[in-house]
Amino acid sequence: MGQVPPDPNKTQMSGFDPNKTVVGGSPVGNRTVAMGAAPGASDPNRTTAWAPPSPELTVTLTPSRTATMANGPAREQFLLELAAPAEPGLPGVVSQGTRTPLNLCLVIDRSGSMEGPALEYAKQACGFVVDLLSPNDVLSIVVFDETVEVLMSPQRVTNRQAVKDGIAQLTPGYTTNLYDGVTLAAHQLGQFVEGGRATRMVVLTDGEPTAGIKDFASLVQHAGDLKAKGITCTFLGFGPEYNEELLAAMAKKAGGNYYYIPQPQLIPEIFRTELQKLMTVSAMHLRLSLKLARWVRLRSATGMSVPTDAREFTLDLADLERGAVLQQVLDFEFSNHPLGHYRVAGGKLSYTDAGGTDRVVDVDLVMEFTADAARYSAPIDPRVAAAHEVSAASRVVEKTILGLKTQAITAAVALADLQKTQALLLGQGRTAEAQEVTIAMQAIQRGDTGGAEKTLMGTMVNLDQGKRQG
Repeated sequence: MGQVPPDPNKTQMSGFDPNKTVVGGSPVGNRTVAMGAAPGASDPNRTTAWAPPSPELTVTLTPSRTATMANGPAREQFLLELAAPAEPGLPGVVSQGTRTPLNLCLVIDRSGSMEGPALEYAKQACGFVVDLLSPNDVLSIVVFDETVEVLMSPQRVTNRQAVKDGIAQLTPGYTTNLYDGVTLAAHQLGQFVEGGRATRMVVLTDGEPTAGIKDFASLVQHAGDLKAKGITCTFLGFGPEYNEELLAAMAKKAGGNYYYIPQPQLIPEIFRTELQKLMTVSAMHLRLSLKLARWVRLRSATGMSVPTDAREFTLDLADLERGAVLQQVLDFEFSNHPLGHYRVAGGKLSYTDAGGTDRVVDVDLVMEFTADAARYSAPIDPRVAAAHEVSAASRVVEKTILGLKTQAITAAVALADLQKTQALLLGQGRTAEAQEVTIAMQAIQRGDTGGAEKTLMGTMVNLDQGKRQG
């Protein structure tokens, strides 16, 4: 019988390490599987890594230790790292010839509070976006106050001046109907959802929702529903009056980014930053599905809410741009288990590459259970420990935000906590988040706790995504 040719839409993997990962197996479900001697396992201390045949993504899986304690309760972490290689060329230069084409909708709040410099800078930012897009991109623009309106229906960017002339006519309105603005924008994007095209919504608002559906839970769920339809949403909050908890929750649920814009003149620069990210997306719609063995409990996952007793999980992860690395720490708890190698969880990582091809990586997690105290009490792998510390830092930031909001902590206590978090982030190379913490500390020192809360909310969202530049 001849060999079956490989499936071009399925990621192929190689390498097997009994103390790290079983590659290419099927999900274990609720059945305990004992593993014999693993073929090809020549280095038990080696991190398992594999790269798909396409260059968009490299996957690495590392356990906290090579073995854990048998015949007693145990707890270990696995670090899943996804890396999108940077494109050769000059740093910061986007190659129009190779980048992912966009299906982009700009959603602009034109309520009365945006009148003046804020709206003028928003117009300027939209014009800046138009200049950066190519004829391969599809752009639409929706504006909202108490009513919503399509300023520009979805179309390829072939006549830039005509688009800019339309943007220039934008005038302020009255109240803020965020829900219907997002809904109308989703309808525009839905007309061009297709493989190989990154579908994105970028929302700029400066106030609380005051018209239409205003309920927090409904708005956040709406963002999640859009993510399920393949639409990722980024939210930009401008000024002191918007609800940072709402926008951050919507951004996180929709798989996008969150930005705090304290001054109107910064609006164009934030638009540029976000657009550059969108133009270099390598892997979209990343989703990790796991099924646990019956004796395993998932205590936590980076930035995710985990049901206590669930056996199956689907974790939606952030899209990856070129040069970015995403770290997902999975914290497991094991009940008493006998000696040997056992598969503790199995599942799949699925994503769409820059060419629009759907790909799947089989991800099986295996742990050796041993009676050797020297092995199960060995120091945690430093890479796993570092990623776990960064993941935990998000909860520290969240606690600080809550303490400031409720006045449960003083400014001095908040500064002391943030100084520790800043040092941790700097030590782990998370310079962007450390800089945000610095800005928040400066805001607290000058009495602007609201600005500090809005800045720290962005830090929390970034840490929960587990993503950084490589």
